[in-house]
Amino acid sequence: MNDPGHTVTPTVPRFEELAAPSHWRTVDFISDLHLQASEPATVAAWRHYLQTTPADALFILGDLFEVWVGDDALQEPGSFEAQACATLREAAQRLPLYFMHGNRDFLAGPAFLAHCGITGLADPTVLVFAEQRFVLSHGDLLCLDDVDYQRFRVQARSAQWQAQFLAQPLATRRAQARGIRQESEAHKQSGAIYADVDGPAAIDWLTAAQAHTLIHGHTHKPANHTLAPGLQRVVLSDWDAAAQPPRLETLRLSNAGLERVALTPRCE
Repeated sequence: MNDPGHTVTPTVPRFEELAAPSHWRTVDFISDLHLQASEPATVAAWRHYLQTTPADALFILGDLFEVWVGDDALQEPGSFEAQACATLREAAQRLPLYFMHGNRDFLAGPAFLAHCGITGLADPTVLVFAEQRFVLSHGDLLCLDDVDYQRFRVQARSAQWQAQFLAQPLATRRAQARGIRQESEAHKQSGAIYADVDGPAAIDWLTAAQAHTLIHGHTHKPANHTLAPGLQRVVLSDWDAAAQPPRLETLRLSNAGLERVALTPRCE
């Protein structure tokens, strides 16, 4: 529970809305791939998935990358960012791609979207598909018990903070990102318990959006939760092709409903 002296006041945000074209039959959702050069098996699985998914559209709900230090990384010859965006650009010629910021790649900006040929999504967004309404979110905004993170989130999403960070040399930003990743890994290894999505806040979102299902990532705890009669939240899986067993999954929406689709690791 929150410390009574250090609470986060939940608010219901403004919802953007996207109506699926009538020809869409299936839609895929993924999040938390945390793509990075040091995880080639996951990158290979992601590339194969983009080349083969039968979906009519793909929604990436945050943390596609382990870290994004600025769109200028795309201009660095041979950079991982440039290679990943080439893959996205190729996929975007085959099906519409939508991207929502996560807590690791919130600095992905207009140049990234334009370079890849993908469409940015506000967090949250209501997707209207087959006359049903789905709230899409990365999920971090609903983890109210993580008070320190919520304060940092407000700061890091400000134009001033981002301008100051991006004004640093690219090499400096990469070094800072490595330090953040190391701290994060040490935190995970310590067995620390991470905050989960706040149930009442999720219900408030669904009620305000006149929707019945919230789809989100961030927590790395894939499951379907009943929030109240007729209301549910569906949590996306993170990706790790090197894990035992591998965690590679997309959530597929069709007229038949939602289905979790396990993917096969690939070799490159």
